[in-house]
Amino acid sequence: MARRERYLVGLDVGTSKVTAIVAEMLDGEGTDIVGLGVAESRGIRRGVVVNLEAAVESIKKAIEEAELMAGVEIDSVHLALSGPHIKGFNSRGVIAVAGKNREITREDVRRAIDAAKAVSLPTGREILHVLPQDFVVDEQDGIGAPVGMTGARLEVNVHIITGSQSSTQNLVACVNRAGVNVAETIVEQLAASESVLTDDEKELGVALVDIGGGTTDIAIYERGSLWHTAVVGVGGDHFTNDIAVGLRTPVPEAEKIKRKCGCALSGMVDEDETMEVASVGGRKPRVMPRRILSEILQPRAEETFHLVWDEIRHAGYEKSLNSGIVLTGGGAILDGMPEIADAPRMPDQRRRPGRSRQQPHVCDGCRARAVRIPQFHGSRWSRAGGRGGARARRRTSPGSFPRILLNRGVTNGRLSQDVRRGHA
Repeated sequence: MARRERYLVGLDVGTSKVTAIVAEMLDGEGTDIVGLGVAESRGIRRGVVVNLEAAVESIKKAIEEAELMAGVEIDSVHLALSGPHIKGFNSRGVIAVAGKNREITREDVRRAIDAAKAVSLPTGREILHVLPQDFVVDEQDGIGAPVGMTGARLEVNVHIITGSQSSTQNLVACVNRAGVNVAETIVEQLAASESVLTDDEKELGVALVDIGGGTTDIAIYERGSLWHTAVVGVGGDHFTNDIAVGLRTPVPEAEKIKRKCGCALSGMVDEDETMEVASVGGRKPRVMPRRILSEILQPRAEETFHLVWDEIRHAGYEKSLNSGIVLTGGGAILDGMPEIADAPRMPDQRRRPGRSRQQPHVCDGCRARAVRIPQFHGSRWSRAGGRGGARARRRTSPGSFPRILLNRGVTNGRLSQDVRRGHA
């Protein structure tokens, strides 16, 4: 394998940070992270370009830093897409199996997928991914790989993810102006799922909740396939702005306070804990109770997860999440988020807030987001828009960055909860 071909580069242009990850493909299965570049995001709001020149400079800075660390020149990247313009829906395609022996071939599968994605889209939207869920051969459903089977009728259920053409093109233009090409675009939820979710979780039913700076992305898996995607317009920056207004402190200082002292559940904070808060206008810093900060963050956290659970209920998957919810993204690092995440599900449940007995090791959330992208490049399905269906790729093992898992089981007729933080 040529030296240049051994490297994959993932680029995550988020609301708060731009992150570039350089991964080296190992001779065996998997990849090794060899370069990381992080820059403050400017000109991007909720996944959409609002200032092209500022966005280009942020992208350049992140890529140059990743090149310096990895010792390689970056000429193409795999770009993550996110934002409220990303939408998904399920579709179904049906074809008659051609051939004398009625044996299903790869061409038949391709034609079935093409039939499923032949849907009418609103003006200005394009298909980003077509992800097969399962196949039906002569009314026998639940088939994962129909190639080689015999039948007269082949049906396929797929999940189609679409996005705004202008939003995607503007972001690609920024990357091109930064001096690199876009080899492939990947929706953020898919890249995250390939990195943090296990096959068992996807099979039993799980919801991935990716809390970014401007939005919260949701992906629901069941029976090993993706069945629902959604975007909630609340993210970590909303928490920061609440702190800035509530404590009357500059936004950069509010971000520092959130990371250092933030807790989303006021009951987990001792009443005698204090923190230093910078003032505006050059005034002297103030010493304030940490409980006040939690009382500002908790309503926003509750709103976020109420919106998440409303989306899950609306999609009809509330009772299908046997593996629970997996929280990822920079916003999930905030203490108290697992406890708040589970509260809207059972409003009548009395819970005693407390600290986790096992303190996790948590790295920077921006690394957790971007490292998914090169891993998705080697995953099961590639980007399907304009390529006539999904294409098989090499599968890499899940990544090793922090996640928070909410598991719910039944013990003695009562719902029990196991909240743990660790590494995927």
